[in-house]
Amino acid sequence: MKEKEVEIVNIKDEREEELSTELYDIRSWGADLSFRELISRYEGDELVKPEMQRHYVWDKTEASRFIDSLLLGLPVPSIFLSRTDEEKLLIIDGYQRIMTVYDYFKGIWREDGKVFKLSNSKKINSKWRGKAFSELEESLQRKITNTTIHAILFEQNKPTNNSNSMFLIFERINTSGRTLNAQEIRNCIYQGKLNRSIIEFNGETNWRKLFGTEAADSRMQDVEQLTRIISFVVNNIESEDKESIQLKKYLNEFMERDLHKVIPEDVVEKLTKVFKWINTSLTQNAFRTYNLKKGKYNNKFHPPLFDAIVLACIKEIDQKGSLGNRANAEKNKLELLQNSEFTDAITVRTTRIENIKKRIRMAREALFK
Repeated sequence: MKEKEVEIVNIKDEREEELSTELYDIRSWGADLSFRELISRYEGDELVKPEMQRHYVWDKTEASRFIDSLLLGLPVPSIFLSRTDEEKLLIIDGYQRIMTVYDYFKGIWREDGKVFKLSNSKKINSKWRGKAFSELEESLQRKITNTTIHAILFEQNKPTNNSNSMFLIFERINTSGRTLNAQEIRNCIYQGKLNRSIIEFNGETNWRKLFGTEAADSRMQDVEQLTRIISFVVNNIESEDKESIQLKKYLNEFMERDLHKVIPEDVVEKLTKVFKWINTSLTQNAFRTYNLKKGKYNNKFHPPLFDAIVLACIKEIDQKGSLGNRANAEKNKLELLQNSEFTDAITVRTTRIENIKKRIRMAREALFK
């Protein structure tokens, strides 16, 4: 049975923000690429897919209909690619189409690991219905691989020190079966050691219990929360000299700046200790608020409560050397959640540095008094 996905509290200040409207110099041009070339580039690591493979949303019939369209000689929608500094092509839009042809050509359907045969649906032409690529006539095989698809390629010239334009393009152009969220876009753009190390740390046992699912979230919401807390720790969020941060941009810039670094060892060590302590002392509902009327924890993961508690614990380790045994920690947390000043700090203007500092301070005072 499919594991239920964790819901995240929607904080308006954090979710509805727009990236700053700076001016970009982006060059774009068109090119007709054959599927043979795309397959070759993909196998040569010149056509880049996300670190954590983006969810494949087409079912067998939808995929088969795309192959059917190619065999019939019907036009197909353009794909969008971005050229990277390493002369690779990053898939912005067209992942489903490229992977469908790749899987059919290689002979294995990625969803079940079995031989990829076209659907027996009446929607598929009877000439090739139910056939694998290897079972097609050679002329039909060549028709698929020789078919060209129009690609629109992008390259950012200015500014040279950030990739927010690529983020915007992903947000506004992507036309796949679902809209990519912010972390899925980061996973596509900021491919490197940092992204891989965060994805790897996402499997940490106590973190998985605290987030609420054994398996990694299919929409990378868990990875986004880890990216949030790791960036806050590495950057020392309390030392920011600005009035507030723009969370989406803040995380983008962190991922880009430290692209080729892994999570610092001391940060991994501290987070591992903190998650273990929280899981023991605050239970697996640590990052959920409490409904007094119903007498139970709310179901949704609360990001500002998450960073308040984790950063309070890290500050305690930095200043006291350990977290110690706090038998009343959960009771103190429930009392804290009834404090209107604290609830304001985790629900209103949550990206203001003043409120971030306030909720960390209050969480530490409550948990370690």
